[in-house]
Amino acid sequence: MAIELNKEKPLIVTQTLDHPKQSVFGSFFSVFLENKAAVVGGLIILFYIFIAVFAPVLAPYHPHDINLDNKLMPPSTEHWMGTDDKGRDILSRILYGSRLSMGVGFAAVIFGAFFGITLGLIAGYYGKWIDSVIMRCMDVLLAFPGILLALAIVSALGPSLINVTIAVGAFSVPLFARIVRGSTLEVKQLEYIDAIRSLGAKDGTIIFKHILPNIMSPIIVQGTLRVATAILSAAGLSFLGLGAQPPSSEWGTMLSSGRDFLFSAPYIAIFPGLAIAFLVLGFNIFGDGLRDAFDPRMKK
Repeated sequence: MAIELNKEKPLIVTQTLDHPKQSVFGSFFSVFLENKAAVVGGLIILFYIFIAVFAPVLAPYHPHDINLDNKLMPPSTEHWMGTDDKGRDILSRILYGSRLSMGVGFAAVIFGAFFGITLGLIAGYYGKWIDSVIMRCMDVLLAFPGILLALAIVSALGPSLINVTIAVGAFSVPLFARIVRGSTLEVKQLEYIDAIRSLGAKDGTIIFKHILPNIMSPIIVQGTLRVATAILSAAGLSFLGLGAQPPSSEWGTMLSSGRDFLFSAPYIAIFPGLAIAFLVLGFNIFGDGLRDAFDPRMKK
């Protein structure tokens, strides 16, 4: 008796994805939006950028117009933040001062990032004695507190806003260099770098086309956080008389001129101080949000 077996075809199960895979940008954006504090920080930064760009339109008076008849006027409907000891409108000076303070902050970070990234890439990629020489120089710079290093540089170059930018940017160089070096050491060990090198790619192509784009996340986060430090440091140097010089409307200079009137007209120092505080706060919480968004462990 023959037994006939029926061979059934294997059951093929197909799974339909209801939600397509999120793009890298979409994943980053969704994680960032979940951090409400970071969103608020971004809005604060956008607000300051807005008033810096449109300061000539928003300012009710010219920041350098002197009117001794209106000196030391308290906040009113005519002068919303009052006037200083020379009768200049404080609101107008703060609006114009946002250009100087933010300009110094961004310029100093760009200066420090350019040299720090370059040195970090060279040290991390080539290693050996080149790495040792570069990183020992960075260790020497890190041995000095940032503000003291900036004070020494400004004292040598002379008080001016440009020299403050150089000084503040100088103590950002070793921070960027160390971060970039560590990331470069990690990326250059990957197999695709060996494959590219075996195909005959030059060092410059490997460094700037294949390594640098893959280590931009920590650079962006560090740069955002350093802007806040740069603005605060520049304001501190201007407060000491080593930065922007009168009649500049830079916020540190305004604070310096208002310290003589803390009891009779405290608003002269309060409003520039609040402007610095809120801007630094905005960059700090925005940078924290970027750090969380770039962290793959935070992504769903």
